[in-house]
Amino acid sequence: MSPARKRLTHIDRKGAARMVDVGAKAVTERRAVARGLLRVSPSTIELVRDGATPKGDVLAAARLAGIMAAKRTSDLIPLTHPLPLTHASVDLVLGSDGIAIEATVATTAQTGVEMEALTAVSVAGLTLYDMLKSVERGATLTDVRLVEKTGGKSGTYRSS
Repeated sequence: MSPARKRLTHIDRKGAARMVDVGAKAVTERRAVARGLLRVSPSTIELVRDGATPKGDVLAAARLAGIMAAKRTSDLIPLTHPLPLTHASVDLVLGSDGIAIEATVATTAQTGVEMEALTAVSVAGLTLYDMLKSVERGATLTDVRLVEKTGGKSGTYRSS
């Protein structure tokens, strides 16, 4: 079925928002990887690399914020299920055009962790922005996307 023909699962027959009932779904191992990029200048990258930013270790703060956000996704995104996460990590890599953010989240549950991975990337990026705005207010959080998911009825997804 084409994406345009699929039924929206979080909308009932009357058009009202609803939480999807996953009670009958099988409990399986599920994993998701999301990525994003905080675009900053080379001079800001150098400050981060040298540990010379005004707010301290921005990478450690962003890692922790991303992991905490993954754990609290159901408090932030309406209609997502609270999930028992078995793993959450956020990796940050300094590059020439910014800070690459990658989150990996896993669970053994009845629904996937795509939203948790995307939330981790987003909040890690926002934390980086907050901690770096005094040196570069024009930083841009961009390209937040799901790159892989495994498990569940729909199987494996990998972006091209």
